[in-house]
Amino acid sequence: MRFGLTHEQEMIVSTVRGFVENEIYPHEDIVERTGEVPREIAREIKRKTLDLGFYACNFPVEYGGAGLGHLDFALVERELGRGSMALTHFFGRPQNILMACQGEQIERYLIPAVRGDRMDALAMTEPDAGSDVRGMKCAARREGGDWVINGTKHFISGADHADFIIVFIATGEDRTPKGVKKRITAFLVDRGAPGFVIRDGYKSVSHRGYKNMILEFDNCRLPDSQVLGEADSGFAVMNEWLYATRITVASMSVGRARRVFDYALEHASTRKQFGQHIGKFQGVGFQIADMITEIDAADWLALSSAWRLDEGLPANREIASAKVFASEMLARVTDATLQIFGGMGLMDDFPIERFWRDARVERIWDGTSEIQRHIISRELLRPLGA
Repeated sequence: MRFGLTHEQEMIVSTVRGFVENEIYPHEDIVERTGEVPREIAREIKRKTLDLGFYACNFPVEYGGAGLGHLDFALVERELGRGSMALTHFFGRPQNILMACQGEQIERYLIPAVRGDRMDALAMTEPDAGSDVRGMKCAARREGGDWVINGTKHFISGADHADFIIVFIATGEDRTPKGVKKRITAFLVDRGAPGFVIRDGYKSVSHRGYKNMILEFDNCRLPDSQVLGEADSGFAVMNEWLYATRITVASMSVGRARRVFDYALEHASTRKQFGQHIGKFQGVGFQIADMITEIDAADWLALSSAWRLDEGLPANREIASAKVFASEMLARVTDATLQIFGGMGLMDDFPIERFWRDARVERIWDGTSEIQRHIISRELLRPLGA
């Protein structure tokens, strides 16, 4: 088993890290102060990513992407994790679920998304349906050969910039021995479609400038051509294309943790108290040791789960392990770094308080820590009949 990166992978890491340091870091302060990404900065990041050849690098070459595998893409996401999500959003990684496009959808949605001509967003969460996807109330009914949609989605990241949204909607019910289960369908919904409104969401303390939006459907009428995949097959589409997004959360958590750790290490080696560098005190030195150990462990969990996907091996449990461990590791690392900085860690003179705030949401979105633990235990117990 090889644990080192290939020359090409080293080049990916070096290129993306350099991009983040040179094109993302300089703009982070203005995003933190205003909660907005200036349009000219967003356009420039997108243009430079296209010039670099990394836009839609998670898509196959035949559709205009860079054709990176899961492991290579995890390396990209790890380095992007070092920077502000509001800014790296424009590095451009369309939803892999667009690979489910068929017929005219390929030219209307897939190809423009890969080229950077149109931006997408994904909508699943509702006020009363977060982890319980089957509990969604946003529903579509058949009428005159079309689908008529009513309901609300919230916490929809990226919808403020999206030209179209991939929306999961309840389209029927099945009665099972365990009760009623809703059938789910994925739809492609264009911004500006009649009866469809995108409005500002809630103000979050995590990832300023990376806004969450609210989607409202009021008798929004869509034809069958807007169905992504097959009607009532939303879970099949979801399971095929979306579960690997948890690797993204794990990888980005590792990248952010390494940036935070660099601050902790530098401060521990330069800050003096009682006549010596604070890193020499066991209370600080041992925290430094624990931090790097956990970061490395999370890194290998994320990369190995991506490697399993590339090898065609089952990876559901491994991906869940990577997501829960990496996101919780990031919380511990940011908290320990803030403690090492002391009171100054809470001041906005340093980015430590921002890293601390940003870390909190990673344990919630793309499946809470509790959901990940449920997945892990289920994968272990089911083969034993439990």
